[in-house]
Amino acid sequence: MRRRPHAPKILTAALLLAFASVPALYSQHTAVLQPDATTPHRTRLFLKDGSYQIVMSYRITGNIVHYISAERGGAEEEIPISLVDLDATHRWEKQHAQPGPTDPNNPQPPAIDPELLKEEADRAALTPEVAKDLRLPEQDSTLALDTYHGTPELVPLAQTDSDLNRNTGHNLLKAAVNPLSAAHPIVTLKGEASPIQLHVKDPVLYLRIGDESVGNTAGAPLTVDTHGATSHIQNDPSGGSPDSRYVIVRTDVRTGARVISSIRIPLLGTGQHQEDVVETTTELLPGGHWLKVTPKEPLDFGEFALMEVISDKAVNLGVWDFGVHPVSPENRDIIKPEPRRRNTLERHGPD
Repeated sequence: MRRRPHAPKILTAALLLAFASVPALYSQHTAVLQPDATTPHRTRLFLKDGSYQIVMSYRITGNIVHYISAERGGAEEEIPISLVDLDATHRWEKQHAQPGPTDPNNPQPPAIDPELLKEEADRAALTPEVAKDLRLPEQDSTLALDTYHGTPELVPLAQTDSDLNRNTGHNLLKAAVNPLSAAHPIVTLKGEASPIQLHVKDPVLYLRIGDESVGNTAGAPLTVDTHGATSHIQNDPSGGSPDSRYVIVRTDVRTGARVISSIRIPLLGTGQHQEDVVETTTELLPGGHWLKVTPKEPLDFGEFALMEVISDKAVNLGVWDFGVHPVSPENRDIIKPEPRRRNTLERHGPD
């Protein structure tokens, strides 16, 4: 009976011990990673295959490393710890550690490594965002920003003419044209309609340019009839220069074909109207990987082609054809918006 006064103390101690163990249990089972104010805003999580991920923070839970990806806008991801090189990660963090705040009453966030910021900017420049949650792809291509049933979409455009296979890359077939001659056919496209049909009158076009990954696509020289103009055509894979001009030309639809006629290059930029020619404005996006091409006026319904003007006497016969018809079905192989979401990164070491 005399020991009963000690019972509340024993019960209190037991409760305190039980509650003290809750955070430890929670930390062993949670898969949600929150930013830690004591960790760097950007760091590298090295993998055993020699690659690394740029992350804002990371935490180890059992055999899993949870991290917040800086490359994918703060997406929460995870990877088996067996694939992570913790020693290399810790060495890099130690080499790039930033001094902490001197005033404990007024803490400041750690500085962001300029090298990491540059890497993030370079990676983002490869796939810039052109609409909400819609980014250009990394691979070489030419795309049109379309809208189908209220949703923005990127539609790949194939470069083609009568002598080129359809290809979403950038080939350059130079053709000299007489700037003073009357308009005459220079390219004939197969079919009365392009397989690509856009649904808006003001599509924005994006061309991947100046990339070293463009392979050698050169073929034998070709010759076409340009009605007295110099007629040598040369295949040159170094196209896509931001110094080129781009115009959108309406094609002449005939039985089984669409015909593109030459344009008077000296009239471009003078304000003088050319029939079936829509001039554009061009903008080189940050990073220098993509060129944004915007028509200066809305496009009427019909069949069109984007043409590259190389100089005051030469054009690229490799054009990108498309149509504008709002009631057309949705195009194939489109790129749709991808909202940010939690992803699981799977990485494999060398075989």
